[in-house]
Amino acid sequence: MNGDPRIYQILKDLNIHFDYYGHPPVPTIDEARKYWKDIEATHCKNLFFRNHKGNRHYLVIIEHSKDLFIHDLEKRLKQGKLTFASEKRMNRYLGLSPGSVSPFGLIHDSARQVCLFLDENLKKALKISFHPCINTASLVIGYRDFGRFLDWTGNKYEYLKMYD
Repeated sequence: MNGDPRIYQILKDLNIHFDYYGHPPVPTIDEARKYWKDIEATHCKNLFFRNHKGNRHYLVIIEHSKDLFIHDLEKRLKQGKLTFASEKRMNRYLGLSPGSVSPFGLIHDSARQVCLFLDENLKKALKISFHPCINTASLVIGYRDFGRFLDWTGNKYEYLKMYD
């Protein structure tokens, strides 16, 4: 299995079942859609931001087909001006590279500095999928299990209405 082996161990330790789907590298949602078409799950867009001072970092998760505008996001999050975090920051805080952003990267955030904002519509999902910290695979887990994983990480997270 591709990806960070710690993810698989953590899921096992948490007794979280997952389905593994290997595929070629898919650094964008458009490319990933080709391989997701037969996978029954809510697929997500995972965006990593920093605030204007660079001292706060946010992982924003929405359904993959939704558009999100940064100015709207800034208003909804009430965290000030946001920009996409650099590759260096992505690696430092999540242990990830561009095209493989995933909440599973929170296993690398031992200082719990990344805050998550999830679209409230994701609560309707039965299953949800993310990369296992590499964009050559997708893991599908139950949505309730995803909540258990988030609680395990210790990172702060909040559900918001991200779009109308």
